[in-house]
Formats: sequence, structure tokens, C-alpha cells
Amino acid sequence: MREKEPQFTVTDRRKFTAGGELRHEEGQEQREAESGPQANAAPAPAPPPNPDAGAPAAAQDASAEDPGAIPGPSREQAAQQHREYQASSDRLDELLRQSNPEAGAMQPMNFERLVQFLYMTAAMQMGAGAAPNEQPRVDILGARQSIDMLSILEEKTKGNLSENEKRLLGNALFDLRMSFLEITNAISSSAQRPRKPGGRR
Repeated sequence: MREKEPQFTVTDRRKFTAGGELRHEEGQEQREAESGPQANAAPAPAPPPNPDAGAPAAAQDASAEDPGAIPGPSREQAAQQHREYQASSDRLDELLRQSNPEAGAMQPMNFERLVQFLYMTAAMQMGAGAAPNEQPRVDILGARQSIDMLSILEEKTKGNLSENEKRLLGNALFDLRMSFLEITNAISSSAQRPRKPGGRR
């Protein structure tokens, strides 16, 4: 005797239609579960999904004022993250001290060290630090980006620097721009030089 083939019933259980409206069947099932099958009232329209639900209050306020604003963490979240970051950094310092007791503690980051870091990065990208008999490796586009970072730093910190900090940043930019001009002028001269037979300049 041939076995009866199983019958399948496909039911669409999605709560919302493609247009974002609450499906009628879904609303009917919810009402029956809440007040029994005898409820015949028309389904109340469901509120549209809120994409900002669960976001920090500060981020929701910012989004309400400017829809294009990037939501940020709340003050409490930022403070907690800062504490955890500091604790993690302290643990890292302790591990480094244990592995190398002779090394001194790392100096905390400040504005002078930030300028020096960007200055050295740009200088290395322009070939500084190469060995005497080694051909310098120049990353002129990377150097330009590093110099531009210092320029942005100068623009955004205007009126908020001490005289020493302003002088340090100004000197760093002056030196780096001079080196950049020397290299780019040399590149331009080399490009304009006529080629010799055999492809050499």
C-alpha cells in the first residue's frame, strides 16, 4: 500500500509587510492572545520601527537636531571606556616592566610628543635615517599626508597653545615643508631632463 505523502502548509509569519505596515493577520493573532478570540475591534496601527532604539540619550538628541550627525557614546559610556582603557594600559606597562626591568617607564603622551612623532614620521618618509651607503627610500605622498596632518593640527589648535607649543609646531612645519620642496623640485627637474640614448637621463 502506497504511503500517504506528507502535506506541508506554508505560512507567512512576517510581522510587517514590504511597506513597513503591520500585517493584518499578525495584529489579529496578537489581539486574540491578549483579549480572546471574541475581540472584534479594528487593529490599531503599529508605530514604525525606531532605528535609534537602545541608542544613548545624548546620541538620540544629536540625531534629532541634525539627522546627518554621527551618533556618539554617552558621557557615562565614554567615562567607563576611558577608565577601562587606562587600566589596560597600566597592565601593559606592568608586563613591559617585568619583561625588561632596566627599561624606564613610557612617558605619557602630550602635545610636544605628538608633534615630534608626526615630524619624525614625515622626515623618515622623505628619506631621513637611511644608512650612509644606503639609497634613501622616499614616500613623498605619505610625507605630504603627514605634513598635512600637522597643518590641520596647527589650524585646529589656534589660540589654544602655549608659546613653546606654537613655536615647536611652527618650526616642525617650516623644516618639513622646506625638505618637501627640495625633493619635489628635484623630482620635477629629473622629469624634465631630456633622455639620453639607451633610456638613461
